[in-house]
Amino acid sequence: MNREPTQHPPEEDLPDTGAGPEPEVEEALPTPALDLGETAPGALKAGIEVIAGFAKHLPNKPGVYRMFDTAGEVLYVGKAKNLKNRVTAYARGMAHTNAVARMIAETANMEFVTTGTETEALLLESNLIKQLRPRYNVLLRDDKSFPYILLSGDHEAPQIAKHRGSRQRKGDYFGPFASVWAVERTIDALQKAFLLRSCTDSFYENRTRPCLLFQIKRCAGPCTDEIAIADYQALASQARDFLSGRSSNVKQLLSTRMQEAAEELEFEKAARYRDRLAALSAVQAGQDINTQGVEEADVFAIDEQAGQFCVEIFFFRNKQNWGNRALFPRADRSLTPEDVLASVVTQFYDDKPPPRLVLLSHELAEMDLITQALSARAGRKVEVANPKRGERVDLIEMARKNAREALSRKLADNAGQSSLLAALGAAFGLAKPPRRVEVYDNSHIMGTNAVGGMVVAGRDGFMKSHYRTFNISTDTIAGDDFGMMREVLQRRFARLAKEAGALPSTPHPEEAASAAVSKDAPEGDGASTTILRDAPDGAPQDEGSNGIDRSAAPAEHDDDSFPARPDLVIVDGGKGQFAAAQKIMAELGAQDIPLVAIAKGEDRNAMRETFHMAGREPFKLQPRDPALYFIQRLRDEAHRFAIGTHRARRKKDTMKNPLDEIPGIGPSRKRALLLHFGTVKAIKRAKLDDLMRTPGVNAATAKAVHDYFHDG
Repeated sequence: MNREPTQHPPEEDLPDTGAGPEPEVEEALPTPALDLGETAPGALKAGIEVIAGFAKHLPNKPGVYRMFDTAGEVLYVGKAKNLKNRVTAYARGMAHTNAVARMIAETANMEFVTTGTETEALLLESNLIKQLRPRYNVLLRDDKSFPYILLSGDHEAPQIAKHRGSRQRKGDYFGPFASVWAVERTIDALQKAFLLRSCTDSFYENRTRPCLLFQIKRCAGPCTDEIAIADYQALASQARDFLSGRSSNVKQLLSTRMQEAAEELEFEKAARYRDRLAALSAVQAGQDINTQGVEEADVFAIDEQAGQFCVEIFFFRNKQNWGNRALFPRADRSLTPEDVLASVVTQFYDDKPPPRLVLLSHELAEMDLITQALSARAGRKVEVANPKRGERVDLIEMARKNAREALSRKLADNAGQSSLLAALGAAFGLAKPPRRVEVYDNSHIMGTNAVGGMVVAGRDGFMKSHYRTFNISTDTIAGDDFGMMREVLQRRFARLAKEAGALPSTPHPEEAASAAVSKDAPEGDGASTTILRDAPDGAPQDEGSNGIDRSAAPAEHDDDSFPARPDLVIVDGGKGQFAAAQKIMAELGAQDIPLVAIAKGEDRNAMRETFHMAGREPFKLQPRDPALYFIQRLRDEAHRFAIGTHRARRKKDTMKNPLDEIPGIGPSRKRALLLHFGTVKAIKRAKLDDLMRTPGVNAATAKAVHDYFHDG
């Protein structure tokens, strides 16, 4: 769930007026003695009046409400068991924190969605927070990259593979794992134990002899009938059982077969079963704590230091520790650890299936509601508990300790990073330390596969989620480094200028709410969803906007502390790159952003870089200046990122199949041609009549293939 960042009075203590006349809002509403920063004196009262106008028309039903500012940006998304009572509490000006007071003062409009149950409201709330990312909600920023193990179900010989992203492919998904390393280690052990293939379907279908994995006993070789398909499917079924938690049955089966093989004097066969058992034991080994009593669980523990929060999550599946991950949610300092933990749990499972057991380090006020919501999402019973004794408490304490250590490290890193940014600002004569630094570099070989890379650094170090790559167009002259830099910066700052006054790329709240309800609301008798769009008396109305001019909405900012616009731009190059960058930034109205070009020193000496800035002669920094080391790290990271992207693109072009270049040749026809001829070289040599006899290839396609290879 996501509770409001304030201590509202209990809903049952608020008046339930039913269908009777609405109580008048007092003229002199209580204004809390809070520090509202730059908020105008009358802004709080104006926000209260707007909320009070909406409260008059609300039903006594559960639902979700959204608060908007004058530009149409979503300020806050919350859920309520009784919409009328909850919004009325805001209308009374009962703000106990500065954040809530500012939120009320900024509120210019509201929208509501009524739901059949409070559980539906909680599910909808977490979905909308993920989509709209409101400024005053607790937000997760680094929970989308958890890898899974996929055992495919769309092929007669199932493939085992690492998976990220949406689950569009048919099969069984096991996870989440905390890291790619944990996935790869598990897959490696499972290949030894169950001899499952990891190759792609196209590679599988074009084999004429077993690959190296078969030779080293990591694959059973179904591609060349080294094993019968039925026997291979039995191996895949055993792997599925093992990953699903039925490991004891699988190990007992392998142990029995090993004994039988030994009794029949088939010692080589018995040795193979022994090795498979050892591989399974390796998967389950290396645990930091005995988890025999916890087969499938996620363990959440939260720690707070210096107004920042860290949530450590441990994943246990099949009595195995599948790793842990530290999350650092964005949350107001006034929130309690229980409030933040509740928001993190519900948002975390918005796009992930919850396990059968979720252990929490704190007792939450609405534990039963969260249990109902996770059970509805999973389609089965989910237990959410705050253990007080036994083995589960040991797991909580282990997670709590890791959360405390992770947050301590992050605070220490942030302090060091802040000092480096301050040194950087002083070295370049900036008025204040930069919050966002962007570094640009290009990579190419004789103008081919040219790419530009942008890396971003801030108070939290390298912000890899903000990195960007630019595929440089072929219109730029090959080898023209100045032209490449111009193109990269022109595209970057043109987009930034467009986004500065453009509509956020988020769905309209009504559309997002409708989609979220249809996706997540559990079915039940009498459940209903109603979108309320009645504006308060006197509110301005634009058709289809519910009183909000959304065309003037500013671009969405995910984190108040990390801007979208850079405070410093660094380009890798000398005077020429600096001139090209300076011209483009001036044309796009970004001339106020400090620009620095860094040129390599004589003989490429890493301590003798020359810097170019507007209004200053080229200069060098002292060899032992901490700012110089920091700049070198930034430059090297941009260089690494650009070269890595260039190599990946060059490899892709090198490995590209010529059939991909032929119009009308999709995956099915490509597969049909390769299965019939074996290789692209054989297809290239084939006559038109031979191509036309290929199963699944019609005459027009055959002619297109023949013309491509013979007519250039």
